[in-house]
Amino acid sequence: MRDDLQELVDEVSGLLAAPATLEDAEFTLLAFCAHDERVAGTMDAVRTRSILTRGSPPSTREWFEEFGIASAQGPLRTPPDPAAGILTRLVLPVRHAGRTHGYLWLLDGGRIDPDDTADPALGAAVDLAAEAGRILAERAATEEDLGRPLAAALGGSPTARAQAVRTLAGALGEEAAQVLVALSPGAAGLPAEWRLPAAGAVATVVENGTRAVAVLVPLPAATDLRPAGALAAASLARLPRDSTAGVSRVRRGPAELRDQWAEACTAARVAATVPRFSPVAHWAELGAWRLIGELAAPDPAAGPLLADPVLAETAEVFLDCAGSAGRASTALRIHRQTLYYRLARIAALTGLDLSDGEARLLLHASLKAARLTRVLAPGRAG
Repeated sequence: MRDDLQELVDEVSGLLAAPATLEDAEFTLLAFCAHDERVAGTMDAVRTRSILTRGSPPSTREWFEEFGIASAQGPLRTPPDPAAGILTRLVLPVRHAGRTHGYLWLLDGGRIDPDDTADPALGAAVDLAAEAGRILAERAATEEDLGRPLAAALGGSPTARAQAVRTLAGALGEEAAQVLVALSPGAAGLPAEWRLPAAGAVATVVENGTRAVAVLVPLPAATDLRPAGALAAASLARLPRDSTAGVSRVRRGPAELRDQWAEACTAARVAATVPRFSPVAHWAELGAWRLIGELAAPDPAAGPLLADPVLAETAEVFLDCAGSAGRASTALRIHRQTLYYRLARIAALTGLDLSDGEARLLLHASLKAARLTRVLAPGRAG
């Protein structure tokens, strides 16, 4: 039996000759087919927003649910709303065992009669919608069952971790490509009613003071990180605005989950600290921040400097500019002589010779580590 939602969506689109989109019951995008931009009626505001943000806002969900899609047993049509840029749609409820697990949406221009039981293409598409319902139901059950082993693999005793890894390997494959995503919910913490907005991934809440979420994301190929990016974006849309996400390096099989969790957490911390990485940071793209993330704290030599935010920023910008006084003074918007005066004070406070490469490396790494550990407040440097 098939287990590829993207392939299924492409088949439905081909059968009915219309762009198709598959969303779960909470309107999180799971798969969509390509469309011809030259053909009118292949895109509208809802489809565009769904593809770009991997979901739809509550107002869109409420509008469509007014037409009975949540309880529909078979195909139905939703009307257009020209003022909102919404086209008419054919909706195939994705159901299994009496429960709606999602929706297949088709922009067919109103061509297809949802009540035409003699239409063979529509009948085949309805069968595929039922198959999608089976896949989503099975995945949901698997995800719920595997949440506990994932938690044990990340934080249990050695014996429990070994057993959990075997369980995950048996369910997901010993050589299957996967990444671990860390969702950091920000200062407000994880909302009480939050749930993972995606099928096919396994999640568990990690009690680390902020109730971070670990999400194990299977990949179609080791080089295809799109599922992880889509899941992170959809998840952050349902979390507080200061939330961030980190994506680990790709591994095959679950044997190195603890290493992946460390990578994902570091990436999420960097995303929260360095604006150019926010809101989703990938371990593979962090560069020097990978090493900085290994530091428990800044070197003690930097301690006196960290007590002076102005001098700390000056040192960081100067080192970010590779020791160029001209570039640093421009970035800081100060006169070059003011910069030289501050650098002298920095050297006196730290006891470090800023003309020495190793001393510069020590101070630079310490300042970045201070940002990552929140000893130094996030700023424009970095």
